[in-house]
Amino acid sequence: MKLIVGLGNPGKKYEQTRHNSGFLVMDALAHLCHTNISQNKWNALISQVRIGAEQVILMKPQTFMNESGIAVRQVFDFYKMALEDILVIHDDMDLKVGSLRIRQKGSSGGQKGMKSIQQHLNSQMIARIRVGVGHSEKGVHEKVPDWVLSSVFPEEKAIFQQTIEQAAKACYEWVNEPMDLVMNRFNKKG
Repeated sequence: MKLIVGLGNPGKKYEQTRHNSGFLVMDALAHLCHTNISQNKWNALISQVRIGAEQVILMKPQTFMNESGIAVRQVFDFYKMALEDILVIHDDMDLKVGSLRIRQKGSSGGQKGMKSIQQHLNSQMIARIRVGVGHSEKGVHEKVPDWVLSSVFPEEKAIFQQTIEQAAKACYEWVNEPMDLVMNRFNKKG
């Protein structure tokens, strides 16, 4: 059993925001898997699918970003999972829009959803895909919450959507491919 978790905030007002990049990737992945992530379980919306030989849970925690670890821990305990069977997708302000970074482990980098997961699982050994959402321009959105809760600019939409789709393909391949291969194939700068 593997778990792929896209981070975001529930609710209509957050749907198309930079901070919901993880949810957007999960929707694109669900489309690839011909499913909907709609079953309400473990403080999350989930779907259970088969990708190749693996059973996979696709998850969108509904606890709001800063408490994402609650939902992840419930699934982790229920299935007695190994840390290497978890992949988390989240936004990253330190990467330009159009960038994608896949890592096997590391710090949260200040991303509060990832930090919550690491705290609840007591480990930084969790694979993640970071979707670039860029930094605000000075004077436009000076506060981080205002920036990440804004939508991408119209001129960024095409590259942002391509990045979301590439991240979904990377998730799909991660299930049955070695992480090094997935990293080599999908890590890209914007």
